Amino acid sequence: MWRRIGKALIIFAFFTATGLLLFSYRYLEYLANRRNVPPIVPFLDEVVTGSWLGALLFPLIARFARRYPVNSSNWFTRLPLHAGALFAYSGLHTSLIWAARSLLYPLLGFDHYDYGVIRVRYPMELSLDTIVYSVIVTFLWLLDRHVRALQLESKLALAKLENLRLQLQPHFLFNALNTISSVVYEDPRKADAMLARLAAMLRATLSDSDKQVVPLDQEIETLELYLQIMRLRFEDKLRVDVCVAPEVLKALTPHLLLQPLVENAIRYGKDPASHAVAIRITAERDGRETRVQVRDQGPGLPKSGIHAGTGITNTAERLEQLYGPRQKLTLENGEHGGAVVTVTFPYQT
Repeated sequence: MWRRIGKALIIFAFFTATGLLLFSYRYLEYLANRRNVPPIVPFLDEVVTGSWLGALLFPLIARFARRYPVNSSNWFTRLPLHAGALFAYSGLHTSLIWAARSLLYPLLGFDHYDYGVIRVRYPMELSLDTIVYSVIVTFLWLLDRHVRALQLESKLALAKLENLRLQLQPHFLFNALNTISSVVYEDPRKADAMLARLAAMLRATLSDSDKQVVPLDQEIETLELYLQIMRLRFEDKLRVDVCVAPEVLKALTPHLLLQPLVENAIRYGKDPASHAVAIRITAERDGRETRVQVRDQGPGLPKSGIHAGTGITNTAERLEQLYGPRQKLTLENGEHGGAVVTVTFPYQT
């Protein structure tokens, strides 16, 4: 209901603005011709009985135009339909103007309204109504084409985004199963515990499978399920510190954002000597942005290039699809060693 009221107000405002422009023209014309006419007369003619009556008929034109659009394959049959609709609209509009002025003029204390020679008045109004009808119909056709193009673009973007998100799950699953298989013969109990953690994480990710963004605290809970698997694998050689500012705990975050970043840090951020992995995750608000950092204490980025696996690449593409130019992902060496992944995106709750 509120949406319809909003549209109605927009249409009313447009026709009112058009009527006020015509009123200004007509009143200044009277003044230029040294005719002493009260402002209420051109206001009544151009705004009340002209534009506002046109606004009442606008829904009829809009419905007809959208039901019978003209294109290269049907113009031969559709143009005559619109010509007939134009004549009907102009005849109805002119008749309503005549009736409204004939009623309102005596009520406002003016003399009886004279609409002039009727057989001339209808063709005269038809000229102006042709312009109005053509502008409205053309605008609606162009608007509908633009909306359809935006809807198609949005559907394609959502399909690509969904495809990118779905790619993360099998990528993570294969890596997790490889990790579990490496200990299944050495320590069956540990492998069994890792499978239980993996099942819990899969349940968590599947429960949110229809969401592209989740609150950051929920994303951290999902990450913790993954870290439980990794802690069983690395034992005391894996240390992960999480420091999250309270104001971003409910910030909407891309689903499965942290897991591929941490997985990348575990894979490439091992200390060369001890094979230990130390990771620090921070999240804070920076003005209108949420900033997330994943920092490791490994050897840093190689000189030959950036070690970014499928998870990092996929995450960068998902951020681009979700936020466009309002996001940024950087992977660089830290000031005190190690590699740092920084992700920024709009702060929303």
